Amino acid sequence: MTAWKKITALAATALMMVGLAACGSGEGGANVADSGNAGGKLEVVASINQWGSLAEDLGGEHVEVTNIMNKTNVEAHDYEPTSQDVARFHSAEVAIVNGADYDSWAAKAVQGTKATLVTAAETAGIKDGDNPHVWFSAKVRSSTADAITAAYQRADPEHKGDYAKLNKDWHAKADKLESKIKETVALTKNLPYAATESVAAYLAEDLEMKDSTPKGYAQASANESEPTPTDIKKFQDALKSGGIKMLVLNTQESNSTTEQITAAAKDADVPIVELTEQMPAEYADLLDWMSALVDQFAAAA
Repeated sequence: MTAWKKITALAATALMMVGLAACGSGEGGANVADSGNAGGKLEVVASINQWGSLAEDLGGEHVEVTNIMNKTNVEAHDYEPTSQDVARFHSAEVAIVNGADYDSWAAKAVQGTKATLVTAAETAGIKDGDNPHVWFSAKVRSSTADAITAAYQRADPEHKGDYAKLNKDWHAKADKLESKIKETVALTKNLPYAATESVAAYLAEDLEMKDSTPKGYAQASANESEPTPTDIKKFQDALKSGGIKMLVLNTQESNSTTEQITAAAKDADVPIVELTEQMPAEYADLLDWMSALVDQFAAAA
């Protein structure tokens, strides 16, 4: 039996135990087996917390959202779901995954379930092999929000109007972020930057910045392989020469190589913008996190 089949089998057992517990819960107990949630709310499961926060904003009091990944010290690419994680997807009415091969484990877990699936990358035509860090894109955030609202309205037509209102409110907040981005472009347009990983490339594109990451290093990073000593030296030399005006550092993937790069940036007085792939706990939602990052880019420009 493959590891995935074992996890799926354990998930089925977990679901059975939940059902037995619900049947025996008695009057006043949460009937998890029948409703899949407590209090008549839609049960929503998101693979990563940034999309989960969006799901909460768009569902309000009508949804109960569970995020599988919440921590910034674990990378979604490498995450191995537990049987409990898979069971959550099997009991969900709406499931939200990132796609673009970022969280393939989540896409597998949703297969064969009753959940209405929203795949963020697919809402904007982004495919496997493309940059998967799509929550940094204004276009993808907007298209995913609309897809989530549509999923809620199908699953819970009784509150269709409420979901439409929440969607409108979210877009109003997103428009404010877009205005901030446009204002920041005055500082960042054509600004040459380099990145230890292409995590925030979509945000940099929205800010109309110029990616000047040395080609060899960028290719190695994209392929999740080790850059050669020559690649590292070219990166360090580019920082020292003044051809790079900002370094974007993914602190979630800090290692000896990124330490060499950041040391060179500090020696050359190149501003460093630090960020993570997963949304840090101090932010209320995805838009607040993006707004804070735009402020960081503006301050470093």
